[in-house]
Amino acid sequence: MQAVQFSEHGNRAVVEYGAHPDIDPGPDEVRLRLEAAALNHLDVWTRRGLPGLDLRMPHIPGSDAAGVVDAVGERVTRFEPGDRVAVSAGMHCGDCEFCRDGDPTLCVDYHVIGEHTRGVHAEFPVVPEDALVPVPDGVDWETAAAAPLVFQTAWRMLTTRAELRPGESVLVLGASGGVGHAAVQIADYLGAEVYATASSDEKLAYADEIGADHTVNYERENVTRAVRADTGKRGVDVVVDHVGAATWQDSLASLARGGRLVTCGATTGPHPETDINRIFWNQLSVLGSTMATPGEVDDVLDLVWAGELEPRVRATLPMSETAEGHRMLEEREGFGKVVLVPDR
Repeated sequence: MQAVQFSEHGNRAVVEYGAHPDIDPGPDEVRLRLEAAALNHLDVWTRRGLPGLDLRMPHIPGSDAAGVVDAVGERVTRFEPGDRVAVSAGMHCGDCEFCRDGDPTLCVDYHVIGEHTRGVHAEFPVVPEDALVPVPDGVDWETAAAAPLVFQTAWRMLTTRAELRPGESVLVLGASGGVGHAAVQIADYLGAEVYATASSDEKLAYADEIGADHTVNYERENVTRAVRADTGKRGVDVVVDHVGAATWQDSLASLARGGRLVTCGATTGPHPETDINRIFWNQLSVLGSTMATPGEVDDVLDLVWAGELEPRVRATLPMSETAEGHRMLEEREGFGKVVLVPDR
């Protein structure tokens, strides 16, 4: 089969698309005939290399994909050849105290397909049965591939971790990215007043189109001053920050008293300076969030399949041009997700 792969960590030049040995599914695994896949910033970080990440090379990256079941292992019961499915990449052990307590996202062995183990950006990827969700007839492959990772992440952040309520206000940083554009839509769906930031007026126009009530071009304006001016110096109830060090102080300063900052990533770095005085004096909550439980995945994808929420696609590229997709993410070009399709 043909697959996206790299044999060492590094810049975009290490990304290749070429022959890789076919993979047979194990007893609990499913092989797909891939129809579409999608990129995430996680693919960029995995390619560059992360502390403690020890991958078997060559590594096939990718956490988002959708296609038709091609073959199943002998113990697989949920799917059969011909089924339409998408990958939900969070994996857990099922046996630790956190899994038994009902929150597998806290699993002591939690890992993400494509980051910690072989990914799905290949013609015929193989994944565990538990990593798949059904895709209804009528849902296009781009939507099925682009939605799972970012929409489950944003859904858990806002519903479970931040416990967003109708009528509250939310600031979504980086609204043009995968998680950001999902968070704007989900916050709007939940009845919140949505503030969104992006680096260009074109991106902000897209954010407005999908549910933002207020927009801030962070290249021209200070986000905190803009938010506080618009809220009568009060600030917002919730900030969605997946940017990290570059925005951390502004995120805290944009919160109302008793507000919640929820984070799922640190694109600009994991070690920001923080204002402890502001946190305790204003009684702020800082909440981490990772992926989602299977039930949360089902809840948000039901809304995607029904058309209530919609992943936007900034570009669709052949898999042989995956490195170009990485460039688009690294240079923050466009709005929404980058989708890959096999070179057939």
